[in-house]
Amino acid sequence: MPSVPGDVWHWQLEAMHVVSRVRSDLRARIAHPSVSSASTEDARDGLLLVFEELASNALRHGGGDVRALVVAGPGGWLLDLSDEAPDSPPVPAVDRDPALGGMGLHLVAQLSTTFGWEKRPGRKHVWARLPSGRTDVPERQRSQLPEPRSPEVRRD
Repeated sequence: MPSVPGDVWHWQLEAMHVVSRVRSDLRARIAHPSVSSASTEDARDGLLLVFEELASNALRHGGGDVRALVVAGPGGWLLDLSDEAPDSPPVPAVDRDPALGGMGLHLVAQLSTTFGWEKRPGRKHVWARLPSGRTDVPERQRSQLPEPRSPEVRRD
């Protein structure tokens, strides 16, 4: 999972009905002038959509203690949803009629600049990096973003 600097917001998702409350909270946070002035409306809508897809997947297919984390960084967001099913990887729908659902991971792939998942002791993390939609992020800020970390988990 990449490491990016920025404001960190996190939530516990106990059940599906909590997703809409957290989505409202996330919408309010990204509507703040400090965030909205550095992003486009389309990018903010994309973040909310990806959040909802990954959150519902974590609750439906992962389960246990589901946590959501968003890092608002210079040029976009890092979204991380984790659950207690490390041996149950996210699996995109293949050859399925879109009317039957299950297309959320394809949507995440389209809206994200990078995405992935990793196992950690007792947890699975599904993450996505989403752009702010602004191309005028200063080069110096873009070059300050660290490279993604290796998916390998090290135990000390």
